Amino acid sequence: MMWGGWNGGGWNGGGAWGLAGDLLSLVFLVALVVGVVLVVRALLSSAQRGSEWRPSGPPPVDRAYEPPSALRILEERYARGEIDRQEFLERKDDLQS
Repeated sequence: MMWGGWNGGGWNGGGAWGLAGDLLSLVFLVALVVGVVLVVRALLSSAQRGSEWRPSGPPPVDRAYEPPSALRILEERYARGEIDRQEFLERKDDLQS
């Protein structure tokens, strides 16, 4: 009477692969478990980052935004060198009067 289990290389007898087959099976099982763990971690971290996600499209409207004043635009043009000092002073006087 035979009291063992499967005899094709696994439990009782070793078969063609023997210990090498058992080790390969163990390596495959460990790799499978590690892969599942990595996938679960990736899914969980992307779900946590989901609260920071914003849809693409126009940015939200800033209600406190004020368009630049004419004087500010004039100062920027002078700073960029688009107008000289004399023209800047003349236009500034015009805006302030």
